[in-house]
Amino acid sequence: MTPIRLFAAAFAWLAAAAALPAHAATIVIGLAADVTAIDPHYHNLTPNNAVAKHLFDYLVARNEKSQLMPGLATEWKAIEPTVWEFKLRRDVKFSDGSEFTAADVVASIERVPKVPNSPSPFTAYTKQITKIDVVDPYTIRFRTAQPYPLMPSDMVQVAIVSKAAANASTEDFNSGKAAIGTGPYRLVRYAKGDRIELVRNDAWWGGRTPWEKVTLRLITNDAARVAALLSGDVQAIENVPTADVAKLKQDKRLGLFRQTSDRLMYVHMDSNRDVTPFVTAKDGTPLAKNPLRDARVRKALSMAINRPLVVERVMEGEAVPAGQLVPDFLFGATKNLKVEKPDPEGARKLLAEAGYPDGFALTLHATNNRYVNDAKIAQALAQMWTRIGVKTEVVAMPSATFFPQATELKFSVLLAGWSTGTGEASSSLKALLMTYNREKGFGTANRGRYSNGKVDALTEDALMTVDDVKREAYLQRATELAIGDTGLIPLHFQVSVWAARDGIAYVPRVDEETLAHKFAPRT
Repeated sequence: MTPIRLFAAAFAWLAAAAALPAHAATIVIGLAADVTAIDPHYHNLTPNNAVAKHLFDYLVARNEKSQLMPGLATEWKAIEPTVWEFKLRRDVKFSDGSEFTAADVVASIERVPKVPNSPSPFTAYTKQITKIDVVDPYTIRFRTAQPYPLMPSDMVQVAIVSKAAANASTEDFNSGKAAIGTGPYRLVRYAKGDRIELVRNDAWWGGRTPWEKVTLRLITNDAARVAALLSGDVQAIENVPTADVAKLKQDKRLGLFRQTSDRLMYVHMDSNRDVTPFVTAKDGTPLAKNPLRDARVRKALSMAINRPLVVERVMEGEAVPAGQLVPDFLFGATKNLKVEKPDPEGARKLLAEAGYPDGFALTLHATNNRYVNDAKIAQALAQMWTRIGVKTEVVAMPSATFFPQATELKFSVLLAGWSTGTGEASSSLKALLMTYNREKGFGTANRGRYSNGKVDALTEDALMTVDDVKREAYLQRATELAIGDTGLIPLHFQVSVWAARDGIAYVPRVDEETLAHKFAPRT
């Protein structure tokens, strides 16, 4: 993006913010998923990241269509193939009154790899930086070992905290002691599992938001969340249950806002270990080897799934069947991959070819409070796999329990979701399918430990190619190889649905994030 366009986008954003009513008002929003921390560098999870955006800013922001726009940086450019320069916004204050400068950026980026016990770290967005040069308090340069086109996109993911809080613990952020940001709100209270209370930051550089006080209530039960909206206990909710969409559409007191998201629901399989903990013979006895290491077995599991039926029956139409990593409107999508047609008979033949004519047994682990209909999706998959001879048991659990165990590789097969973050296929490839490499920040969410040297090489080529045409071709080919090898099983893209009481509007977002400052009274 050119500096002129950046400044124009910034002016339009600030003008829109300034036009919003500044009167004191309160909004209570029902969130569907638990928030595991206020620390913005602790857990790369959409609910956490969305909450962080209320308190912290980023060098680069994204609009509702996932297009880049200025954040704490007003412009950026590659001044050399391996050097990105960012010009920082002036006259920005942290919530403690201190001035934002390049030193805070340095402290934030250096903090990312130091956060202990992170279930899903942000290192994938900082590992490529080999050196940081502070040119002056409002100019910073990032040096990389190779040309790196995704630096602006990566800077969408790294929250900027005050250098004074850079050495603080996650507990200090959760208590509010270290939650010092430049965002539109300040933290009043984080009651884990219950609510997050915020107060407007009237000094926010983005302009006064419509809401003086915001309460984000964690209502993971679908029925309870809808009931709270209908009773007026909350003014807006996210993740409207698919079963309630039609009913809520008819309620004149409400408005619904929907958008196909970049959230891919997928299945990861342990394709690495010789023996995997939750795969056995049908009678429960151990198998001599892990069937999931065989691409034919993974392919059979994919072929057994009737994706349109899952979308119709489980998701009640509020999803789009997926055949690849990103929806077709995002960068890196390929026309060469189609949604896999259900073929149970073909799946059984593949199992027989792989040496499992009578099938085997497995346990599918999933969340029951994180994604739309997550436990129900898992049950549907279990039925489809059982029909081809793979006896499947489902174990669904709260996300706070699921993610640490998934990261510790406790499962053999798991159902999860991934939002691209970068707005293109590189994020999914880098995090979910590249060979796990903690030092390089590759495969940070590759909980099946899938590994394919050709996929790695193509993705690394894409990550070093500034030419968009060539880069997209690398991403497309890497995706085709990974999906062709069934490195994971794509299921569908969620359609995100928000609902709000009459008089309140929301612009639905591709990234699924629920942001209080993007709700506004209807004019």
